[in-house]
Amino acid sequence: MEHSPLGWEQLADCGAMRVVGLRLRPGQRVPEHRNAIPVAVIVTEGELCFSEGSAEAQMARAGELVLVNPGERHAYWSEVETSAYLVYAGLPGVRARTWTLRTR
Repeated sequence: MEHSPLGWEQLADCGAMRVVGLRLRPGQRVPEHRNAIPVAVIVTEGELCFSEGSAEAQMARAGELVLVNPGERHAYWSEVETSAYLVYAGLPGVRARTWTLRTR
């Protein structure tokens, strides 16, 4: 599967869970926000800087995992080209179904 050059791309969906690919170029930033559901961020390439609320910024490197709790304010950015998978679990009001993979 060929990925978009940079940005977001939904890769798989089973109703109750969604997998999104994220690619950031150096200096790109996702502004502070909250999610209503838990999110697992799995860094696959580069280094993802992140902050949670008023806590000091941290860094996750390729192979590391960041867990974001529902309602937690967070932001992330990169200083080098970075790729990650975001796994959204327990989408509200949605029943689980067979996985749907995005194909080209």
